[in-house]
Amino acid sequence: MPEPKARSERLHPEVRALLDMIDAQGGPPLETQDPVEARKLRGEGMKMLAGEPEVLGRVEDLSIPGPGGDIPVRLYASEHGGLRPALVYFHGGGFVFGNLDTHDGVCRAIAKQSGAVVISVDYRLSPEHKFPSAVEDSHAATVWVAANAERLGIDAYRIAVGGDSAGGNLAAVVAMRCRDAGGPALAAQVLLYPVTDYSTYETDSHRQFGGDYFLTRGAMDWFTGHYLASSDQKLHPEASPLLASNLSGLPPALVITAEFDPLRDEGEAYARRLQQAGVPVTVNRYPGMIHGFVSMHGVLSGGRQAILEAAEFTKSSSRRSAAV
Repeated sequence: MPEPKARSERLHPEVRALLDMIDAQGGPPLETQDPVEARKLRGEGMKMLAGEPEVLGRVEDLSIPGPGGDIPVRLYASEHGGLRPALVYFHGGGFVFGNLDTHDGVCRAIAKQSGAVVISVDYRLSPEHKFPSAVEDSHAATVWVAANAERLGIDAYRIAVGGDSAGGNLAAVVAMRCRDAGGPALAAQVLLYPVTDYSTYETDSHRQFGGDYFLTRGAMDWFTGHYLASSDQKLHPEASPLLASNLSGLPPALVITAEFDPLRDEGEAYARRLQQAGVPVTVNRYPGMIHGFVSMHGVLSGGRQAILEAAEFTKSSSRRSAAV
């Protein structure tokens, strides 16, 4: 059995135990794996770390029209009846893996704690469907939710977008697309350790935590190579929203980052740019946590706390929007 790696003493004990367990299991690095096989292995692991799913009064699988064919979505609500705020949720997985099942626990928990309707979107994955396919599906799903809000039990004036990692990237980009298209008007954006800049991996957090803290530099190169068709796309604002020229007029944002995440600095840089553009922003760095900790809420207390924060933000932002 391999020796546990030497890591920062500031790591949360739960995170340290999880990383030690992953080290003990061994297995090839992600960047050496075939994407299809990686989807299967990561999918199983993500469901194991999500814990016992919340029981809800309403869970519905739907299929909606999209630019590349029908898009599967799953709707979650604590109960039937009345018009509720909504969160259109885009899962993480580096644009290569993840689906409705891998993030079922996260979406159930947010729906339970917020009282909102959560709509999880199963956008097209790479490398079969390169950028901007995921963006197009995510935007189309958001437009569809707004257009069908009443029959879904949703208040059309209280729709937020959100997601984790790659899904946080999609939420940020969809918010910009909705602004530029003149609607639908969004109440909030919930960005959980988002990817915001593919143009460089030279931030302090990438240099410090890109080796032994779950998400590695090798994995990021693997994800990027599968998602983007060419290196010049790294500079496209719909791939790297941090590089967008105009971030004004976007909905209030919650940006959650993790102390030991290579993506920490770019997420916080995006939050600063939003603030500079006059967007109300709440930023919270979770000490001792790693990338993906929200999806690991079954074993990480920090993940459970972040889900509660996301749920509360969805509720409070929605009420503020409705009052305007």
